[in-house]
Amino acid sequence: MSRIGKLPIIVPADVDVKIDGSTVTVKGPKGSLSSTFKSSIGIELENGQIKVTRPDDTKENRSLHGLTRTLINNMIVGVHEGFKKQLEIVGIGYRAEKAGNNLVLKVGYSHDVTMVPPEGVTVDVPAPTSIVINGYDKQLVGQFASEVRGVRPPEPYKGKGIKYAEEVVRRKEGKAGKGGK
Repeated sequence: MSRIGKLPIIVPADVDVKIDGSTVTVKGPKGSLSSTFKSSIGIELENGQIKVTRPDDTKENRSLHGLTRTLINNMIVGVHEGFKKQLEIVGIGYRAEKAGNNLVLKVGYSHDVTMVPPEGVTVDVPAPTSIVINGYDKQLVGQFASEVRGVRPPEPYKGKGIKYAEEVVRRKEGKAGKGGK
């Protein structure tokens, strides 16, 4: 039995869950999410808990068991609390600012890079070298954070670029100078 899949999902009081066959719709204070899962995986709501079951132990059903439970749990956590990704900008003259809802990055290019967040994702810039991305859909938050990081990924020699707050950039030693002739 899957260690993750067999755990019940506790539904908070302010979250409304509707299960229609293999489609799960979750509504909460932060927003609403809906997703369709494989019909062979059983999803049941009873006594404020969601239980995910699988019909047999085939490889596909074993792999989908834990995945389905985790995706439903992420939906519930997202509409109840939300998700957050923090990014840091390292480099002299590199900075970020907010223009309306858009994120404007000045990271060493000849032009400013303007990024429009998808619906359901908000961007906050508490400091010129710090970016906070919030949202209720974990996949969208992670995808947008990855796109922002991809504008100027951290380089290994000086560590300049945009990195996740918890990310550790492996540094390389620069060129070793030749001894003189």
